[in-house]
Amino acid sequence: MNQANVRAVGVIGLGYVGLPLALRFAETGIRVLGFDVDESKIRAIGEGRSYIKHIGDAAVQHGCSLGFSATSDFSRASEVDAVIICVPTPLNAHREPDMRFVIGTTEALVPHLRAGQLISLESTTYPGTTEEELRPRIESRGFKVGEDIFLVFSPEREDPGNPHFRTQTIPKVIGGSTPACLAAGVALYSRVIDEVVPVSSTRAAEMTKLLENIHRAVNIGLVNEMKIIADRMGIDIYEVIRAAATKPFGFVPYYPGPGLGGHCIPIDPFYLSWKAREYGVNTRFIELAGQVNSDMPQWVVQKVSDALNERERAVKGSRILILGIAYKKNVDDMRESPAVVLMELLEARGAIVAYADPWVPVFPTMREHHFDLSSVDLTPESVASYDVVLVATNHDVFDYPMIQANAKLIVDTRGVYLERSPNVVRA
Repeated sequence: MNQANVRAVGVIGLGYVGLPLALRFAETGIRVLGFDVDESKIRAIGEGRSYIKHIGDAAVQHGCSLGFSATSDFSRASEVDAVIICVPTPLNAHREPDMRFVIGTTEALVPHLRAGQLISLESTTYPGTTEEELRPRIESRGFKVGEDIFLVFSPEREDPGNPHFRTQTIPKVIGGSTPACLAAGVALYSRVIDEVVPVSSTRAAEMTKLLENIHRAVNIGLVNEMKIIADRMGIDIYEVIRAAATKPFGFVPYYPGPGLGGHCIPIDPFYLSWKAREYGVNTRFIELAGQVNSDMPQWVVQKVSDALNERERAVKGSRILILGIAYKKNVDDMRESPAVVLMELLEARGAIVAYADPWVPVFPTMREHHFDLSSVDLTPESVASYDVVLVATNHDVFDYPMIQANAKLIVDTRGVYLERSPNVVRA
């Protein structure tokens, strides 16, 4: 396979990774066929509408004008020269890898494969997935990987809402099942990505993605633990981070928060620790950081309780407004958002919970969390009506001075309010 003979690409899973990737391929003149089991996404693309807030309708309409279309019919996979799999890899109830979406997608795809196609897995997973799960299923059709079918792993590196990077400009790591597979994958992705970084195997590429996200998880766990120590000592952790960040070498600033969110950082460490047990390795360092981060919502709720107690109020019966429920600022992505855990913990203690988030106007349908709520309009009167405003996600659109001027009590988990104030408590 080379760049010249790739005329059509299929992207399976049109979410926060798949949709921008599909649009990028369309920009280069390649016909793109998107696949998804969510019919609402298929309809939206057919109507030229975006369902991801930071991707505008105009981008989808432009992609459609260049040949981008979407379907739920997997039999059409035979129409494309390359298939890129971008489906979720969550955890199950036992915090172990849930591979249903990857395996189910592969099994739905295999009957429709044809010789000469490239299959690329982008879903974050444990080292060995491509060789242990995809390759045997593909070869069960009688194909020989590296000759009839080309198989690669190339981890996604999307950062939703980051204006400094886009799909084209983020370097792309890729590993192949064979040297021929790697060459085919490099040829495909070089068409749309400015810099492609080949590695020696699919396992090395899978491990690369885990290292990237575990690096962040461990450092966030460290700074979250430092936050608790600083709080007990009466030290402003944000002042300390700002001061340490002036060191021009050997230090990268990470910031504390109410917990970890997004699809990658709260989940990826468990994929590696689960697989490491097969090799007799206990990932104590990684798991300790995971425990610190997982404990953050409980710590925040305790800070809310303590702050209310000081004002002679209980959590039970208090009206608490959660400010921002997306997992990070300036996006509408709710995956693994710690704000939702905070809402559940507070409600379990008897609080009357509401939220304000213009990026999430109606609480979405989620696999594990359910709230029949819509975003509250922020006005001086509405802010003043709550006993606590809990800053969970620091979107830029919020009028923070207005909120501080009218709130009875603010519990700030994001370091929004740098100056000390009688109605602001850090958490």
